[in-house]
Amino acid sequence: MLKLKKAAIAGTLESSDVQVSIAPNEEGGRKIELQSVVRMQFGESILATVHRVLDEFDVQDAVVRLNDKGAIDIVIMSRMQAAICRAAAIAYDWAKEDPHGQH
Repeated sequence: MLKLKKAAIAGTLESSDVQVSIAPNEEGGRKIELQSVVRMQFGESILATVHRVLDEFDVQDAVVRLNDKGAIDIVIMSRMQAAICRAAAIAYDWAKEDPHGQH
């Protein structure tokens, strides 16, 4: 299990982007808050993507807040990955490692 050490943010509030903030959840478990301009249409899909990235990094105890301005799935994934790495204070070699199992 990957333990988050601090709060971190990735992304912007620009159109077609998403700002992700993540922090350790001292109470345990996952707490996810989603604000999105497309929540009615894609909210469930966005939340599924968030859980998938948390699972890939084995993050169990986190508070995640997303402010989505219409980002596509790959952008959400990338912002989540960056925020997790910053919060866990780990380096990730994107050229050599792929959490999605693709080479």
